[in-house]
Amino acid sequence: MLYSRPSSRRSIPRRRSDPRPHSAHPTISVVIPVKDDDRELAACLASLAAQWTPPTEIIVVDNGSSDHSAAVARGFDATLVTETRPGIAAAAATGYDHATGDIIARLDADCVAPLGWTDRISSAFADDRDLTGITGGAVFHDGPRSLRRIGPVLYLGAYFVSMSAALGHVPLFGSNCAFRRSDWLAVRDDVHRSDLLVHDDVDLAVHLGPHRRIRFDPKLRMEISSRPLSEGFEGTVLRARRGVHSLTIHWPDAAPHRRLIERIRSR
Repeated sequence: MLYSRPSSRRSIPRRRSDPRPHSAHPTISVVIPVKDDDRELAACLASLAAQWTPPTEIIVVDNGSSDHSAAVARGFDATLVTETRPGIAAAAATGYDHATGDIIARLDADCVAPLGWTDRISSAFADDRDLTGITGGAVFHDGPRSLRRIGPVLYLGAYFVSMSAALGHVPLFGSNCAFRRSDWLAVRDDVHRSDLLVHDDVDLAVHLGPHRRIRFDPKLRMEISSRPLSEGFEGTVLRARRGVHSLTIHWPDAAPHRRLIERIRSR
């Protein structure tokens, strides 16, 4: 079965005109790593097509899918890249390497981008020439309705608080972030692409900071899947283990107190 503009699990609004005036903004490449998430990817790509200002390019990195993910990407005219090394770190980095836009934006295949997502990213970098990266929060687009707003607050709140303390600055949230391609090129040889335990967003934030600036934008929202909450105790432990590993592999040079000192000196 091949996909051509496949139907998704939820309705996606048609593209409409942005009521706000535009100025010259940087170009955006969106990178989406995927493995066996064809239906989720269809909804994600449809939400990007519906943006007021669609991205300059969309790069889907197929990380060994056995379903129709590749066909979905082609059906939406996305650039399809294959990464045979397992793991999201390798897939994401390969996507960044292929990006040509001024800004690289990242979300996951099971995300749905709200209208105006690309415009908010573009405006942030156009208005702040010294900004390296931007990240934001999320709501669940599936699961029990009672948890769709409070769940991400608890889930992401712990992440941002703990990682900000460890990094000495705001971390990146891989399902909703963007950064300058020029800064990626400066650190691309330093990230841990082949480490299956590493959280790629934490690893990238380590290498981008503390001398560069990453900002949290509370209005940069993303709709994400509630699947992380269904992983159970073992899944939670594994995520915590990966988080600790993603930090400690950079120690002692990037220990929290040293990063904080460097951050203060760079201001």
